[in-house]
Amino acid sequence: MKKKIVCLDIHHKPIEVDVSELTFRPSVYGVLIEDEKVLLSKQWDGYDLPGGGIKIDETIEEALVREFKEETGLEVKPIKPIYCRTGFFAPNLSDEGQFWNSVLIYFLVEKVGGDISIKACDTDEEKYLGLPEWIEVGKIKDLKFYNTTDNEELIREALKNK
Repeated sequence: MKKKIVCLDIHHKPIEVDVSELTFRPSVYGVLIEDEKVLLSKQWDGYDLPGGGIKIDETIEEALVREFKEETGLEVKPIKPIYCRTGFFAPNLSDEGQFWNSVLIYFLVEKVGGDISIKACDTDEEKYLGLPEWIEVGKIKDLKFYNTTDNEELIREALKNK
């Protein structure tokens, strides 16, 4: 077993940590594309896809619907998983000093209701979350993302599966 692992913080800076400090945190994210635009969560001066951690008593799909609603105000229906990877992450938020081994699951989703809002976000998210924005898929490569995913590849995969 490895003794050390490299996690990336929100600025993509590598941090070497002991494996014993890792918390296992599966998470799920939604990719909503309409009219060649993708809905992104605004975070600080960058973006992420709407989603987050799966609670112990939730299914993947339940967590996706909950997280998407919290971060965007929209109700969605999961269509199908389109991308999955592992990310070693140091969130550097209220979870200061935490390091996650995250299984990142991305679903293509369809909007079924709601209006753009962040009224349902949690207290921690209020510190950094702004209103979601519709961004042209061709501009993804020019954006700053607060995640460890290849966002261009992810959007290409979503478009193939749409």
